[in-house]
Amino acid sequence: MGKTTRLLPGEGTDKRGPDGYLGYLLRQAANGYRHRVETSLRETGLTQPQFAALTMLDAYPEHSSADLARIALLTPQTMSTILRNLENAALIRRHPHQEHGRKRRIELTDAGRQVLVRAKRLVYALETDLAEGFSEEEQRTVRRWLVAAGGRSLEGGATKP
Repeated sequence: MGKTTRLLPGEGTDKRGPDGYLGYLLRQAANGYRHRVETSLRETGLTQPQFAALTMLDAYPEHSSADLARIALLTPQTMSTILRNLENAALIRRHPHQEHGRKRRIELTDAGRQVLVRAKRLVYALETDLAEGFSEEEQRTVRRWLVAAGGRSLEGGATKP
């Protein structure tokens, strides 16, 4: 007898569609989005984690590497590696902190600001595409739900009734 090949369901169908599990669909969406971001960022020379680090550093200056790691949902070790690579590329600079001995102040260089502006333009275009077909109110609803779902995940617990 010949071997029967079963086709996998396509994206958006069966359990990969509206009838799928929320967790799986979130992962599917996140993986697809991350791939699109990585592809778009190639022309800037940044990876998605580097873009996240620069974005968080721009939004929250004067924070430590450990703080940035928490905000960007990365481990301190991963953030340390990312920052070292950004420093080697002359996109950030680190200085001793005036008030805290071991803490180092991290800041964007002019080159870092320039590449971040280009990268944000590319990523914001993806965000616009992602939100296409949703009203402002629907987008706010999705954002609120994602924040709540992320908060519950970080707390590590089940939702309260």
